Amino acid sequence: MKNGRDSHDIYKYVRSDSSALDKVIDVHDVFVKRSKLRVFFSYIGRLIHLANLLLLLIEKDKLSIGSFWRLFLDVVSTKLLQYKPIKKESVVIMPSFGVQLETHYWSGRIDRKFIPMGKILKPVLNECVTPVTCYWRSLVLVLRDEDQLTLVFQKLRPPIKILVLVWKALSKSTNLEDHSHSLK
Repeated sequence: MKNGRDSHDIYKYVRSDSSALDKVIDVHDVFVKRSKLRVFFSYIGRLIHLANLLLLLIEKDKLSIGSFWRLFLDVVSTKLLQYKPIKKESVVIMPSFGVQLETHYWSGRIDRKFIPMGKILKPVLNECVTPVTCYWRSLVLVLRDEDQLTLVFQKLRPPIKILVLVWKALSKSTNLEDHSHSLK
């Protein structure tokens, strides 16, 4: 079992592949470092939201336009302070079968999406170019008979260093070893 590790301010990348006699499974995990301060503010935001709702229920005889504005601002601030409960996203590459995309939540819920290898045309790194800068947005899969691109990392936006490692592994497994414009 080989392990590759890389860290970023927010994300931690772990690569492991297990080789058996005939099959190779290549797993790329991107973990989110949990911020205690953000979780704390999330709970504070929920408490303020509940307090405002109770206050509105108590003052229901005196409802006015200000009450609706207060409720609107309360909902917006609660949404902004909401903690995104994602623990990690994984890309499980099985060269003879396909690619499984997984999103793991802190609650224990796991969302999985399997894409057969025959359906994958090419993994692509999307980029955004502006007059001032060029930055990487996402890693996507171009699929056969599909109108839309499929994001490899559905919820997270890992840095380019991690995206390139996963892109190279996907390109290798789909037999697209044309690294003529490869990033190093």
